[in-house]
Amino acid sequence: MSESPSLQSFIAGLPKAELHVHHVGSASPRIVSELAARHPDSKVPADLEKLTEFFTFKDFAHFIQVYLSVVDLIRTPEDVRLLTFEVARDMARQNVRYAELTITPFSSTRRGIDERAFMDAIEDARKAAESEFGTVLRWCFDIPGEAGLESAEETVRLATDDALRPEGLVSFGLGGPEIGVPRPQFKPYFDRAVAAGLHSVPHAGETTGPETVWDALRDLRAERIGHGTTSAQDPKLLAHLAEHGIPLEVCPTSNIATRAVRTLDEHPLKQFVDAGVTVTINSDDPPMFATDLNTEYAVAARLLGLDERGVADLAKNAVRASFLDDAGKDRIATEIDAYTESWPTT
Repeated sequence: MSESPSLQSFIAGLPKAELHVHHVGSASPRIVSELAARHPDSKVPADLEKLTEFFTFKDFAHFIQVYLSVVDLIRTPEDVRLLTFEVARDMARQNVRYAELTITPFSSTRRGIDERAFMDAIEDARKAAESEFGTVLRWCFDIPGEAGLESAEETVRLATDDALRPEGLVSFGLGGPEIGVPRPQFKPYFDRAVAAGLHSVPHAGETTGPETVWDALRDLRAERIGHGTTSAQDPKLLAHLAEHGIPLEVCPTSNIATRAVRTLDEHPLKQFVDAGVTVTINSDDPPMFATDLNTEYAVAARLLGLDERGVADLAKNAVRASFLDDAGKDRIATEIDAYTESWPTT
């Protein structure tokens, strides 16, 4: 069963918030092509047709390899500013009112971008995007787990140094591959970030089992879980997530593209909802997975059997689970309600 044209239209106009979406991973083919042309020594093709083939992943490890090759295209503060502003433009086109964009500053500063210039670039883009599009951006600085503890130290330093920490920073995360990268080793860095007032939002349980989610909860003090796909394998974990109101940031198409889940029909989204777990719908690395947030809401509507009001409730989950201030949450929730009430019933 596919979603109706009416539901597609409803989703397209629905005010939304997004909580799990990556900075570099949101680069549209147009922007990736432009950056690749700027940096012809890169492995990334500048030709738009070849980019489609380039973004076809064999497995999660291959996805990380491709992702890092795109990261290598971000070499100057001007590249950073362009990417950030254009990502906000794409979000605004989908009526995204608020987004927490995951940024990996270590990937840029280790390539020689001055850390102060990097912070200025993302902040300039954030303010310009809010002024021009009305889309509010906040940052999550994440550790690239595959880069080891050196990257953890650098990321937490950039996130907690009062002279560098950007105004839009709200949370601290952990990304990259999970296999061979145990969560507990990052505890001291998350402790420092939390002590500095940041929220904890690590990836966990995407390509490893539910024990990785437990590790994120126990050792990293996770307030939300990125993906958490394998949580469905552990009823006690689902009960814990539901009881303590810890949301899962679910990215259905991403899970298929990276082979974390075999097919959409096997996706555990409905199991999460049936267990009483709060879920938010997200796009992760949308152009890389040939998706966007509107498409992810349509997928979720099909998997959960939702009508327009059900989709609106799902959208409000993301608003409530966000780290936006209460006035901002109320503003977007009210806008969602007004939009839903004005939608013609059949």
